[in-house]
Amino acid sequence: MSGLQGDSSPKISGLLYNCVMSINLYESEVDFDSVFELYEAVNWLAYTLNPEKLKAALDGSSLVLTYKIEDKVVGLARCVTDGETICYLQDILINPAHQRSGIGTSLVNQIIAAYKDVRQVVLMTDSEEKQLKFYEKLGFREIKNELRGFVRIQS
Repeated sequence: MSGLQGDSSPKISGLLYNCVMSINLYESEVDFDSVFELYEAVNWLAYTLNPEKLKAALDGSSLVLTYKIEDKVVGLARCVTDGETICYLQDILINPAHQRSGIGTSLVNQIIAAYKDVRQVVLMTDSEEKQLKFYEKLGFREIKNELRGFVRIQS
């Protein structure tokens, strides 16, 4: 598996492989076009309106995992982390034709496993009920009164 380099890289184990489906490390020169199509399929315009910025964001991420079916990326999860105290799950997206099939769970679990010693794994998402249930199933809990979260989105 190319892409994991140096002592600070996460150790990925127990990846799901067979002849048709696989979880892989993102390789910009190989995967970008297929990943861009995935962002388009889920209609994430904030990313697809500027492909160069999306490519730079992917390349600058700590870990990007893709889920492929016959060499087509149908799922992606990426994070940014310091490797010790915090891991921020930035994007988790699954092609609508493959949602609710376990791909998102597999990708998130691989990232959590790669950073199992990191104290906090955090994310922000839309306020849809199905997303709340998905993340709760994975062990996340919604922050209510115990902490405060803030975001500043710049256009």
